[in-house]
Amino acid sequence: MEIEVPQHFPIIRGSYFHDILDQPRALAATLEALQPLPILGSALQDGTFRQVVLTGMGSSYHALQPLHFFLAGRGIASTVMETSELIHYGQRLLGPGTLVVAVSQSGSSAETLRLLDLNRGAVILGVTNTARSPLAIRSAAHVLTMAGAEHSVSCKTYVAALLALRWLGDILCGVDPSPTLREMAQAPARVEAFIGDLEARVESLTQELASIRSLFLVGRGPSLASTGTGALIIKEAAHFHAEGMSSAAFRHGPLEMIHPDMFVLVFAGDLITRPLNERLLADIQAHGGKGSLYDPPSAPESLRPLMEILHVQAITLALAALQGKEAGAFRWATKITTTE
Repeated sequence: MEIEVPQHFPIIRGSYFHDILDQPRALAATLEALQPLPILGSALQDGTFRQVVLTGMGSSYHALQPLHFFLAGRGIASTVMETSELIHYGQRLLGPGTLVVAVSQSGSSAETLRLLDLNRGAVILGVTNTARSPLAIRSAAHVLTMAGAEHSVSCKTYVAALLALRWLGDILCGVDPSPTLREMAQAPARVEAFIGDLEARVESLTQELASIRSLFLVGRGPSLASTGTGALIIKEAAHFHAEGMSSAAFRHGPLEMIHPDMFVLVFAGDLITRPLNERLLADIQAHGGKGSLYDPPSAPESLRPLMEILHVQAITLALAALQGKEAGAFRWATKITTTE
């Protein structure tokens, strides 16, 4: 049944909405707080570590995708594994010669605590938003994001982690981070400009999404961070069905599901695979499906995943407004997952 869209409708301004508005400050504070990590030195170049494991849960896990591809582009293999699986099926990785980059906004989720307890000599580098958390205290070194208290669905903690992890990529590879930092210095102003037009964006999205029942988010490379986190926060914030996957994976089966009440958001991505993403959208539309290509205007590559997720945040607000609900209002979930 189609949702009848009024000419205008209110966004219910709860804690999630206000956390979204606080993102420029969170990004500026995080950039200012980034500090050298002497413990690492040139460890990935001199053979100190035999392997690199990137781990997290939820949006913290998805945020690791750009770092994974950044390392791969420089010939450094990394394993990306959810912490929930690492602690049960990857324990043999947690020994000497392994660098573990563990991301947890709270630094005290059930899986993170178990990872710290199971460690058998791996060097754990924590990335967290909580200075006095077990992850910060018990890691060999940590990178602290400065998003501040977040009350609901991950938004400002996620974008702050994206910046910190992009900077960390340079550090791990022994690359001068100055050019990256100059690019990332644009982030607060770019996000401020996006937010300044947020209500108009949300209203436009309600017209575009009013009749849909399911949503796919697809992309390639670093944009997989946005497909994974995007689908997660749509389900969490708007209680609406969404699925994130690679554009290639969408062709391997879900393409058959194309229907007028399904919408496919395709992230344009970088120049390497953008033509493939554009062709996928054309094929979706040729088969009678709905979809759009999202390409953050003139965004540096280091900021692309960050700008992509802002568009998804606007989608969460639009879908919640269409239902007359407050986006990000938890019913059963909690901010910190304490049960494994």
